[in-house]
Amino acid sequence: MPRLPIDTVLLIVDVQVAADDAKFGALNNPDAVARMADLLAAWRGAQMPVVHIRHDSTNPDSPYRPGQPGHAFNPEVAPLPGETVIGKQTNSAFIAPDLEAWLTARGATTLAVCGVHTQHCVETTVRHAGNLGYRVFVAADACRAAEVRDLTGRVWPAEDVHQLQLAILHGEFATVTDTAALVDAASLARTIKDRFGR
Repeated sequence: MPRLPIDTVLLIVDVQVAADDAKFGALNNPDAVARMADLLAAWRGAQMPVVHIRHDSTNPDSPYRPGQPGHAFNPEVAPLPGETVIGKQTNSAFIAPDLEAWLTARGATTLAVCGVHTQHCVETTVRHAGNLGYRVFVAADACRAAEVRDLTGRVWPAEDVHQLQLAILHGEFATVTDTAALVDAASLARTIKDRFGR
């Protein structure tokens, strides 16, 4: 189980209705959103910071485009009033200047990341965070990938895409772990804070 500071930020990436759109093809990990909800409940219970990243696509054909039904947050992990929502128009959430400014203003150095899709906005956000010097944990079972057709026409199953992408991230840009370990770490961080005031 990792040890987390009490100001570790849970970053929930692009968990909007559009994530399940048929245009993305077959997806893996049908329990991913339930695991995201577990993380969100743990962070709220520990009174640790949460940031919801919302993709605001500028592509007129994208289900993530503002004004489309898919732009809405998945209700299982929708933000509560007062929780931070940061919109982005690119793959990496750090291209939107609001995220790094928000983290810097709070002195945050550690992130726990979950979301969709593993090989798109999760991957680019995690790489960017790692390159900026953040300590990053990725909950493997709280992320979800889509199948990929390569340039030869071969279709790579979503689970293969998911596992390969996590393996590439692990150790270089982040520590890949699971929801249970991060939930326990959040609980421990809160216990230490309550007991010692730090």
